[in-house]
Amino acid sequence: MSVSITHVHSLKQSPAKPKLSVLIPFYKDDPTDLLQSLLSQTSADEAVEILIYDDGSALADLNAKVSAIVKAAPSRVEFLIADKNAGRSAARNVLQQNANADWVLFLDADMRPVSDSFLKDYTQLISAGVGDVIFGGFTVPTKAETPDQELHRALSEVSDCLTLAARQAAGPQFVASSNLCVRKDVLLEEGFDNGFKGWGWEDSEWAARVAKKYTLIHADIPALHLGLENTETLLRRFQSSGANYVRFTDKHPDIAKTLALFKISQKLRKIPGQKLMRPLLKLAVKLQMLPIRLRLNALKMWRASWYAEAFTLKASA
Repeated sequence: MSVSITHVHSLKQSPAKPKLSVLIPFYKDDPTDLLQSLLSQTSADEAVEILIYDDGSALADLNAKVSAIVKAAPSRVEFLIADKNAGRSAARNVLQQNANADWVLFLDADMRPVSDSFLKDYTQLISAGVGDVIFGGFTVPTKAETPDQELHRALSEVSDCLTLAARQAAGPQFVASSNLCVRKDVLLEEGFDNGFKGWGWEDSEWAARVAKKYTLIHADIPALHLGLENTETLLRRFQSSGANYVRFTDKHPDIAKTLALFKISQKLRKIPGQKLMRPLLKLAVKLQMLPIRLRLNALKMWRASWYAEAFTLKASA
């Protein structure tokens, strides 16, 4: 796919080479709150530049809003506007190709730094030379904005918001690109796989691949995840990400075989008519009167059911 990109620059452009490039891809999300938060930490710091990439949102008002902040920014900022949506992996690859620093920090547009020293903490670790890849972790609000987002908040809390010790023990398993700092030459050699389409698993595949060749460390530099999805979106994402999961397991069967999700989906493949349980699972997921633990279990089983079907389709192709 050929993508045309428009570039918008801040008036402040330092000739000094930055130490860190902060990369923010987005698609129809508003990144301006994150941008303002980061600018408050970089106004007098030439060690950091910020690059934002609109992956074909085609929202003129949003792009005008972002462009106005970028042009007036007191530090080095660049806004890249794509005319077509090419997917998350392609967006990240374009961003890192345009970055000027030797290290890049990927942040999702719906993330916020937890600490006022967020960027400083990363640049200090970079200077210390402790590794090639740094994952800072993330957290979620103690309460969702709406009842329909509570399921996603609870899922993230138990599945993603792990302690530093738990992440260190798991290695690449819980790395996500929503708060990921990487030496640029690592990405040039091992970029994100553009074969992943839509949502899901490209982060896990990349981390598993890179951890075999480079030093990955976990750090306590969390970002707050505010972009919680509603229940219907979670159901749709889990339903549509089966092909991505199969791609991940094909590339990393050693890791996949250790995961509960893989084991459950393989068992479901052997059950005739297993997809007939999906209407009941969907109902259980959406019933807010049920205990959250039961809803989470139903959601996980819903995902495993669709992934089982994806494995079957792959085997019969």
